[in-house]
Amino acid sequence: MRREKKKVYDYKKALRDNERKLKPKKSNVEINPKDEVKEMFLDWFRKNRKTTKVMKKESVVRDILRKLDSKQNKVLDIAMEELKTSGLIEVESDGVTLVLTDLGLESI
Repeated sequence: MRREKKKVYDYKKALRDNERKLKPKKSNVEINPKDEVKEMFLDWFRKNRKTTKVMKKESVVRDILRKLDSKQNKVLDIAMEELKTSGLIEVESDGVTLVLTDLGLESI
């Protein structure tokens, strides 16, 4: 009488199945580059709200301008203008230093 063969667990197959489950789903919603730029500014203020409400030129260049891609770079001025008109930030007289307003502090 023959014995049944033991079933061997296929680890490679299990890993492939796991990778399929872990991949993020692709969404059909395209994110507007202007909104991405606005979020970059607001995220910076969220991270640094305990220390300061002022974003100096060095921070703008280091944390925002270097990270922009070509689409975001084109809409930078529009995004800045929208943040100013909504009253979330104010631009100092030097044109680069940003100050978070009280309304902006409440919104983040």
